Amino acid sequence: MDLSLSNPTAPTPDCADDGVWLACIDCEWTGAPFDEIRYRCPDCESLLEVRYDDHPTLAEFDADSGHGVWRYADALPVDSGVSIEEGATPLYEVPTIEEEVGVAELRVKHEGMNPTGSFKDRGMTVGVRVAERLGVDRLACASTGNTSAALACYGARAGTQVLVLLPAGKVAAGKVAQASLHGARILEVDGNFDDCLDVVADLADRGEAYLLNSLNPFRLEGQKTIGLEMLEGFRDQTGDLPDRIVLPVGNAGNTAALYKAFRELVAAGELAVDEVPTLTGVQAEGAAPMVEAVEEDRETVQRWADVETRATAIRIGNPVNAPKALPAIRETGGTAVAVSDDEITDAQRALARDGVGVEPASAASVAGLRKLRDAGVVGSDERVVCLTTGHLLKDPDAAAAAGADPEPVPADTAGVLDHLS
Repeated sequence: MDLSLSNPTAPTPDCADDGVWLACIDCEWTGAPFDEIRYRCPDCESLLEVRYDDHPTLAEFDADSGHGVWRYADALPVDSGVSIEEGATPLYEVPTIEEEVGVAELRVKHEGMNPTGSFKDRGMTVGVRVAERLGVDRLACASTGNTSAALACYGARAGTQVLVLLPAGKVAAGKVAQASLHGARILEVDGNFDDCLDVVADLADRGEAYLLNSLNPFRLEGQKTIGLEMLEGFRDQTGDLPDRIVLPVGNAGNTAALYKAFRELVAAGELAVDEVPTLTGVQAEGAAPMVEAVEEDRETVQRWADVETRATAIRIGNPVNAPKALPAIRETGGTAVAVSDDEITDAQRALARDGVGVEPASAASVAGLRKLRDAGVVGSDERVVCLTTGHLLKDPDAAAAAGADPEPVPADTAGVLDHLS
């Protein structure tokens, strides 16, 4: 298992800005973080990571400096953000599911409790601040819904124009409404999410907008704080660290971000390699290119041209962060599994019975845990955290379809009692 950062003890390169720089994940290129807009390596076109000359331990994050994402400012590329109190999301006990699945400990990290209802807020508070530092005047994203809502909100807070590209007819109404109300310009594309990302990436390359999809390495820096909160919260509640983290996979940004957080804690001496949680990805059967790559032991993901699932937030056929996420799964001893839409809905209902309301894509993590536990991949002695990424009200139509139908009754007490009997 190799969880080291590339050259973790190498001297800070001359291009660094306050101990922060960009590095290619595949070649030796390094570059300054804020002097030019870059999304990929200029030498080999691979993905970029933000790197630091110092890696704080969990004990070094100052509780007096605030809460949520910006409590971890010492591990981020900028020291403040365009913030609306994102992060510090609850780590819920789910006793009914824990007993049913049969694991030693189970917690649910509910990112739907962020300000706009999804984990995307963590990346946007950092990304929009970096955009301000770069001096851009238009922000843009492709989205299955949550990214557009978060970018529109944080862009509005920053007073910056926002452009979002959505696949026509494929985004839950609640998410479109958020982007609209926060003032984004919404373009509905005759294609799927991956087509939208192709277009918005081309617009970014032409200098027409600053891209804030998770292809942008600064976005993932905010998202890595999910992993830091998971470890601290789980240890506070149980006295131990989790053995495994199960998470939905769309563009695979969270898988990459958590892996980076844990690698930085290993570099800081906070974690031993054998203490790093196993990362386990879950996709819907109708959109599972990462699962296919893991099962076939391939180094790259093959794009799925046609994807379909009621879990709209992970309806993605070409996860751009796969080059970061596949090593995350493999180097932590993890795996990936595909679940059906019916299994996702059943998991959504199970979470609701334990008082946790999530959109369908979020419930994929619990559906995947169930499936892997039944197959014996997850052991009964494991301590597990499932990540849920979006709130139930992100997709009210799916919630209504999964729930019970209203029952018509007369407008009098006797009629109600008669109906109940």
